[in-house]
Amino acid sequence: MLIKIKKIRNKMQKNEIMLITGTRKGIGRYLAEYYAKKGYCVIGCSREKSDLNIKDYEHYIADVAKEDDIRDMIDGVSKKHGRLDIVINNAGIASMNHTLLTPLNTVRKIFDTNFVGTFLVCREGAKLMKRNNYGRIVNFGTVAVPLKLEGEAVYSASKSAIMVFTQILAKELAPFGITCNTVCPTIVDTDLIKSVPKDKLQRILDNQSIKRYAKPDDISNVIDFFIRKESNFITGQTIFLGGV
Repeated sequence: MLIKIKKIRNKMQKNEIMLITGTRKGIGRYLAEYYAKKGYCVIGCSREKSDLNIKDYEHYIADVAKEDDIRDMIDGVSKKHGRLDIVINNAGIASMNHTLLTPLNTVRKIFDTNFVGTFLVCREGAKLMKRNNYGRIVNFGTVAVPLKLEGEAVYSASKSAIMVFTQILAKELAPFGITCNTVCPTIVDTDLIKSVPKDKLQRILDNQSIKRYAKPDDISNVIDFFIRKESNFITGQTIFLGGV
């Protein structure tokens, strides 16, 4: 019996603990399902309740831009699992407006969710990761940054901040065995682009080497590479999808 219990404990310890933000819908939901099926213990969060009901998935109602929410969530992970191995900062919002027509409130909302949210989850998550001297952080950028798309100044600026932040964070966290990288998708057919004019979407595709929308598995493929244990020498890197 004792041997059997030890085997069960060892099996549980092998399941890596992964936190994914923004898992109620879209890419975040896909990633939660994808990694849970691959055997990870997935912790998700969103500002609203999730109907995602799959094995090895836990959900927190949390606003990534609120410091207390993130601290409470990471504290919950610490108490239940004792560690955190992987963070995927997927949560994000966009607003496609000309700069002259963009309200200040919109600017603050975008930066709060995209940059402040990423910063808080990275900061609090890394504190838990460093206990085991191991971790993988993957943040989300966008191809809108190198393409410098009109109407996306604020969104691109928030994602550009994430990309630079990730590069510096990679240096700061390297002594703790934590890698930090950025994946930058091109257009994915989600709620995020429903209000974007078709001609604008086509202009983006025209700037890509591979002229199609990104698929969810294009994104998870890059994340798979970044979070591998063998990728311990890969940090501070940014990968743009589609060949922009």
